[in-house]
Amino acid sequence: MLGAIIGDIAGSRFEWHNIKSKTFDLFTYKCIVTDDSIMSLAIAKAIIACGKNYDQLGEMAIKHMQDVGRHYPDCGYGGHFHKWIFSRNPQPYNSWGNGAAMRVSACGFAGDSLEEVIMLSRSVTEVSHNHPEGIKGAEATAVAIYLARTGSSIVEIRDYIDKHYYPMNFTLDGIREAYHFDVSCQGSVPQAIMAFLESTSFEDAIRNAISIGGDSDTIAAICGGIAEAYYGIPTEIRKHALTFLDQRLIDILNEFEAIYGMTAEKVIKKDINRAVQYVPVAIDKTSSREDAILTAVETADAAEHSVDIIDTETTANQLYSHLFEACNILRGPIDQDDYKSYVIPILFFKRLSDVYDEETAENEQKYGDDIEFYPEDELHAFVIPQGCHWRDVRQTSEDVGKAIVDAMMGIEHANPDTLAGLFSSFDDANWTDKTKLSDERLRNLVEHMSELPVGNRNYSADVMGDAYEYLIKKFADMSKKNAGEFYTPRAVVKLMVQLLLPKSGESVYDPAAGTGGMLIEAIRNMDDEKASYGKIYGQEKNLSTSAIARMNLFLHGAKEFKILREDTLRSPQFIYHGQLQQFDCVLANPPFGLSKWGAEIFENDQWGRNIWGSPTDSNADYAWLQHMVKSMNPRTGRCAVVMP
Repeated sequence: MLGAIIGDIAGSRFEWHNIKSKTFDLFTYKCIVTDDSIMSLAIAKAIIACGKNYDQLGEMAIKHMQDVGRHYPDCGYGGHFHKWIFSRNPQPYNSWGNGAAMRVSACGFAGDSLEEVIMLSRSVTEVSHNHPEGIKGAEATAVAIYLARTGSSIVEIRDYIDKHYYPMNFTLDGIREAYHFDVSCQGSVPQAIMAFLESTSFEDAIRNAISIGGDSDTIAAICGGIAEAYYGIPTEIRKHALTFLDQRLIDILNEFEAIYGMTAEKVIKKDINRAVQYVPVAIDKTSSREDAILTAVETADAAEHSVDIIDTETTANQLYSHLFEACNILRGPIDQDDYKSYVIPILFFKRLSDVYDEETAENEQKYGDDIEFYPEDELHAFVIPQGCHWRDVRQTSEDVGKAIVDAMMGIEHANPDTLAGLFSSFDDANWTDKTKLSDERLRNLVEHMSELPVGNRNYSADVMGDAYEYLIKKFADMSKKNAGEFYTPRAVVKLMVQLLLPKSGESVYDPAAGTGGMLIEAIRNMDDEKASYGKIYGQEKNLSTSAIARMNLFLHGAKEFKILREDTLRSPQFIYHGQLQQFDCVLANPPFGLSKWGAEIFENDQWGRNIWGSPTDSNADYAWLQHMVKSMNPRTGRCAVVMP
């Protein structure tokens, strides 16, 4: 909950003097506590007063918002809410203002389930802001906090908000210049949530929120609550923020955190920067503001020392943001539908080069001067020929596009069994067309990608792969063309794998593999990742999509898998002893309603897949289903398929 207060304090001096930049001092003497913090703490007090019996929470919210709020008559209340605070008979006034969302942080931290968080949010909101948009804005904020607090990834939080509350189809850079002051929930809550979604740390989230302008203290307060739940709060920022609170407010904060815990920053090695929940011992009522601050500071210090902080890793969220920023370099000459054809292969090229360098360093340390006696294939998992390394492209000042293509093709040719076709499959990319991509623009792209090392020491295969899937999702959202074929929502993928429960050593097959997400989730479900080697199979018709799937599996650490490119219904590629190969687990999200798919061939299918007949050429849904059933092992086979 302190995250919302920090956002309010940091944003307070910019509310009427917007700054469209992330470069500013977080706290100065001009910062103040406004109604956002005061009402957040009042709601916290109401929740504390209820214990775990929330039947009277609405009444408690009114009581404590008035009891606490009346001590601060000039803290920035809106006109209607000011009257409500001082009314003898306060009634809801159909408001859709963002005051509903800025005060519900405590609900997201106190609720034990998503349903309870929604109930808490509604109870404390509809006493004043009973307009549907006001209720929705508060609920979206509280839900995002709960999801962040309980381990959801940024992608999962984004998808949930996009599905249930607001379309998350914009970027901060895209709205920053034109965004203006807007006190409505619908005009500020999505922007506050996006400030978190694009962040790389707690502080970065606050800076994101303030940088777009508008109602900066409230937007930063909404964003800050979510960021606290996800990242935790750095101890120094926590301590500084406490100095802005008087004793009444600090006492409420201490009491709330004594019951519901506080979130201290923790960096987990090779994983996302996540918060750790720390519950301090019960505190006594303090006699002075100095004692109250001392208690809060000691709690922060204890929380900081209760976790091991490892700061040698860059967070996955920094990787997300950094990769997506590459799109902004391409913006203009390259259509956004084609971003994936450039960003995805160049990321993979950089990853290969960085991993190759790590292997070289490890081998030099291991073998010393004897390294020259070992063949290349024993020292490296793949070959990067002379002149084809990332550093070779980086040192190129003219004809940069040609240097990129030559390096990629050189790597493909040197690794025919594993990397053949991976780069050349992106036939929409024209690196050498200087009318679209000048040398200067490509040098900027290469330098941007050079800023962040992406080897195994920097990012584990899981983190790298998750960042890669985040990009795939972003590109699918931007394109809207065949997005369902390009990306299956992760929740659907997880459900299908949980239904099948692939075990160690079992074979898994996706006949409409797309970008490989289902196969990756299946590997994760196995007890031992090595047990999946040689057991993962997929077929995908689209050339570049099949390449993306192979890269996706590589980046997730998978080995000895087979992704083949061809039309599955017309020409299945997995044949064993003259028959259709059969697998333990078959799963897919095939394209719905596919027409002109080859019904005439399927009628007399040589593989016997027309078990129950042939559908018409206008819809292949039941052809896919029959193909999958025929691909199941008669003894152990099980199948999960997405159908309309």
